[in-house]
Amino acid sequence: MFPSENHSNGYQHLPAGMGMGMGHSHRERVRRGTRRSRASPSSHSLRVCDDQRQSQHHRPPCTDFDVAYFHSYSHLGIHHEMIKDRVRTETYRDAIMQHQSFIAGKVVVDVGCGTGILSIFCAQAGAKRVYAIDASDIALQATEVVKANNLSDVVLVLHGRVEDVEIDEEVDVIISEWMGYMLLYESMLGSVITARDRWLKPGGLILPSSATLYMAPVTHSDRYSDSVDFWRNVYGIDMSAMVSLAKQCAFEEPSVETITGENVLTWPHVVKYIDSYSVTINELESVTANFKFNSMMRAPLHGFAFWFDVEFNGHAISSTNYHLATPFIDNHQMNGGQRKKKSNSNEALVLSTAPEDPPTHWQQTLIYFYDPIDLEQDQVIEGLVRLSQSKENARFMNIHLQYTTGGRSFVKESVMR
Repeated sequence: MFPSENHSNGYQHLPAGMGMGMGHSHRERVRRGTRRSRASPSSHSLRVCDDQRQSQHHRPPCTDFDVAYFHSYSHLGIHHEMIKDRVRTETYRDAIMQHQSFIAGKVVVDVGCGTGILSIFCAQAGAKRVYAIDASDIALQATEVVKANNLSDVVLVLHGRVEDVEIDEEVDVIISEWMGYMLLYESMLGSVITARDRWLKPGGLILPSSATLYMAPVTHSDRYSDSVDFWRNVYGIDMSAMVSLAKQCAFEEPSVETITGENVLTWPHVVKYIDSYSVTINELESVTANFKFNSMMRAPLHGFAFWFDVEFNGHAISSTNYHLATPFIDNHQMNGGQRKKKSNSNEALVLSTAPEDPPTHWQQTLIYFYDPIDLEQDQVIEGLVRLSQSKENARFMNIHLQYTTGGRSFVKESVMR
């Protein structure tokens, strides 16, 4: 697939985490003062890492990276950004009410509860008991929010990791807003899988029920011009000596930003379909997909965009009928077509982060090239994308792209950290 001639159209990164402290960089604290720390148990005395309990059952160790990650979610600004995302929050509330018959009188686990808003929605839907689990210190505020709403007899906030907390009963429902940028960044889905395998009753409900990650080639001349061409003439001064550095600074790392459908050059391709009832932790360590696109227009190719959607289908797609759903998805992956059709368009609630849908705080994730590639209409772009967890810090994601177009082969390596 890839000619022997290789052109580097990207920047070779050090492995994720090398040269970095365990904490978040200033850029991450500012831009991702924008997302997440959620994931684990007991509001009374259990802490993020409780070494005295490690011997009770097999669980992954709580690393310094985990502690830093959980600590980042103690900042209220992250939760403020997520809650004020109306597409996100109202879709979850609608999903809870749509599945009220599965929740009323039942036991629910909220994995990564944050401020507790989803747990409260479940209590309002009639849940008998809700275990609201979070490893961040935001769990302390969640406890106060629950008290203020007179729900302490229903919602029990557990401060610690899902991997460490003990719940002495099976649960009927697991709900979690686990999605990170590019769907898999931060690896929080592993905590949902752990909760499922530890506590969910056979036939229990998981919300969301499935997720799909998409990619597509994009053109974005304004972004390239603003970041790179700006330096060619600055107040009449030739500063083109800055161009190489400008490309590195602007395009070395994945960029979380908002694009529109006009930036997308082809129908998107399914990179990964996730069934909440059957996905395994090992399956998430490395995701590889081959792709083939045909440009629908003549335009410069500036990179690839990634986005996702999640569905709240209840039991419409579960481990018992997973074999009925995957052939369609696999064929979709091979041919690279439009977004996955809904299994039941009348009932399925979808939370989408696609460029053509209302914007969310996830936006889209773009992997830019250092130099654009001129495309003709119907020109083929084919290659491979591999998303893998960093060996040093599983919450970081290594992104490997290799692609061929116009008889030339390229490789782009980047790290989302």
